[in-house]
Amino acid sequence: MMYLAPRQGLFAIILLVSCCLHTLLMVVSVDRQVTRSLEQKGNQMLTQLIDEAKLSLENKDRVSLSVIANRYTSEQDVASLLIKDNKDNVLVPIGNAPLQRGDTITKVATNGDTVVGSVSLTLKDISKGEILAMQWPFVIGTMIFHLLLWIAYGFVARPTSAQIKVITQQLSKAPINKPTENRSKRRIAKALPKSTETAASQTQQNLNAYLRAQQSAHESPTRQAPIEDIKSNPTILTQKLSNERPCDSVDVQIVFHDEYGMLKLLTPDKRKPYLALCSQLLQTALHELLKLPLLTGVHAQNEPEFSGNRAVVRLSRQSDDANIALAGVMLGKLYLMLNKIIYEKHVELGAFALPVKVGVSDSPLDNAMMQLINTVGKKEQLLVLVPAAGLKQIGNYVSLRSVSRPTNAFERQCAVFDGGNLEVVDALSQLRDAVLLSENTEQASA
Repeated sequence: MMYLAPRQGLFAIILLVSCCLHTLLMVVSVDRQVTRSLEQKGNQMLTQLIDEAKLSLENKDRVSLSVIANRYTSEQDVASLLIKDNKDNVLVPIGNAPLQRGDTITKVATNGDTVVGSVSLTLKDISKGEILAMQWPFVIGTMIFHLLLWIAYGFVARPTSAQIKVITQQLSKAPINKPTENRSKRRIAKALPKSTETAASQTQQNLNAYLRAQQSAHESPTRQAPIEDIKSNPTILTQKLSNERPCDSVDVQIVFHDEYGMLKLLTPDKRKPYLALCSQLLQTALHELLKLPLLTGVHAQNEPEFSGNRAVVRLSRQSDDANIALAGVMLGKLYLMLNKIIYEKHVELGAFALPVKVGVSDSPLDNAMMQLINTVGKKEQLLVLVPAAGLKQIGNYVSLRSVSRPTNAFERQCAVFDGGNLEVVDALSQLRDAVLLSENTEQASA
């Protein structure tokens, strides 16, 4: 995989600013040099003109003065010339170009010790556009030089092999991003490889920290419970929230994120095919997921279907070592990936579709999870509410984070799916493609 240099766009902006500053400094420097050169030239012209016009100025011979002045105003750099007598009366005004006026140099004309008059010479001011036109090789060369610097940075600053390895390890801990519709016919993974020791150790540390946070939360008094009978009976609340309870069955609740109640407004001829498609996706995903050797011993107790705005999958385990909590989390995330593709495709075609949110909990807390989905659940989000035994099953494969600003005991114990390791991401991607390429799904889509 080809990695780009870090912050290449920001570096391009810096080079653009540098190129502009180089051009600005060049214009300022050339302008100062040209101005200094014109001042020297103006002083020399005035000295020469006064030497030639002494007698004519003393006699106030306007004709002779005009002839002499015309020779100097024919110079390209001279805008105007003004000759005055010793009483400051204008004798000869030559040239009148106010738009081209620049610096004016004035010199007193003397004949011996007698002041016979004065001469004022106005030089044309050179424009910035003329400077850029004269220095176009420098401007183009500067642009090419900075472009070559940007290209060289793109090659030199690319990550090394060691850095790429670090990036890969970080990606293995990152959340699952938006799935791509590659539709490739890769075979379903026969088994999920074990995580690397580093990833497992880090994930275990996150799990331990999460469990400590939950334990601390249970030691504090609960302010509110989402279910009325539990709220009125603290003993039931303590029993249901106990981390010592077993995790023998798991409910996966999938709920449409329907803020405006659009599903109820659909006519039956549109609602039924859409719900049938979602049910077929869920059933196929469940069937493909339970083929994984990692989930051996996990059994589906029902054939899930969408009824109203939700569907529920109940999983149970047939052996004590079955990873039932991991199966529920993987099923929930797999359906989120599938539904996102179906939702985006329907939106692209202008058809009705809804996003979903998912909750995974052990069966005793299915009602609590239902309310958590309605109160704190967000679109495309996966909530997890299982005891310590279930958390240990998923600890080496996925990472969790706490619900932000919890207001009751259930919200404090609830966690949000925050990503999976590289093996889980790869397996879910392959399962997603297998479901989308299955004949049952294609028939339902048609």
